[in-house]
Amino acid sequence: MGKITIKDVAREAGVSISTVSNALNDVDVLNPETKSHVLQVAQRLNYVPNLNGKQLKSGKTKMLGFFTTSVSGPYFYKLVESMANECDRRGYGLNVFVTKDKQVVMSNILGRRVDGAIIYEERGIDERDIAAMKKEKVKAVFLDRALENETMGSVIFDSYEAAYEATKYLIGLGHQKIAYISGVDTMLDSVQRKEGYLAALRQYQLPVDEDYILQGYFEEGSTHNAVKAFLHQHPQKLPDAFLAGNDLSAIGCIQALKTQGFAVPSDVSVVGFDDIEIAQYYSPPLTTVRNQIARQGMLAIDHLVRLIHKKELGKSQKLAGELVVRGSSHVKLDRNDVV
Repeated sequence: MGKITIKDVAREAGVSISTVSNALNDVDVLNPETKSHVLQVAQRLNYVPNLNGKQLKSGKTKMLGFFTTSVSGPYFYKLVESMANECDRRGYGLNVFVTKDKQVVMSNILGRRVDGAIIYEERGIDERDIAAMKKEKVKAVFLDRALENETMGSVIFDSYEAAYEATKYLIGLGHQKIAYISGVDTMLDSVQRKEGYLAALRQYQLPVDEDYILQGYFEEGSTHNAVKAFLHQHPQKLPDAFLAGNDLSAIGCIQALKTQGFAVPSDVSVVGFDDIEIAQYYSPPLTTVRNQIARQGMLAIDHLVRLIHKKELGKSQKLAGELVVRGSSHVKLDRNDVV
């Protein structure tokens, strides 16, 4: 038997094709008994509507797209889960596009394959692309930059302020030689966290040592290798503390310090970012900046749906971080303080 069509449903139900269409599309012109009868027949025949035809007719897909270059790591697990749950609650599906090809991103967005887009694209999309999206009145919410216009907005973390406060906290513990483990230089959060760290050093008139700025790429393995290499190359320059760009980097840093015989936090304090689930269970429990990842996903979907339904204009929202003090940071002890 071939694919069941709308004609088959109409014939089996003893009604016209337009009646079947009205029932399936929930058009309020049928009496409840007729609608129920048609839907039961469609279900019994396992009829699947032609979504392409429905989309062409309505101009809507009821799908939102998340465009990103990666979904690996705890941040993305929580973010995508939050967005998917919010989409489901609002009657939308979520398509996740993982690609580093900007043309794939733009063709899907401008080609209206989705009703709206959530974008975390590490700045692959430039001002010209945004102008094209604006011209086509594309509805989009960015997670990788602050942006707002009539049809587009953003939901980002206040990474600058959070890093400033985290560095200030370490300085308050008596640490003066503070190293920073950077993430990916094209990502807003990485850039802003580094700038906040540097601003705190300048504020408290502490020297900026380029050797103390390491590249960890937001990855545990890369950070482990970077810290280990630093300790071998600069054995006399052990920092008092490390501020890591995210929790995975903080964990990689602690592992590297342990393999080289250093204890955390008695020898070196370590602070991370994000407060991923393992942070509180790690040994030692990780001092970190808690970012509202689930809330970021929820707000992004909420804003996008409101843009699609023209209930609000694009706006930029900034989420504050919260320093969570645990066991990986400790007041610096001078030699005279050691018994």
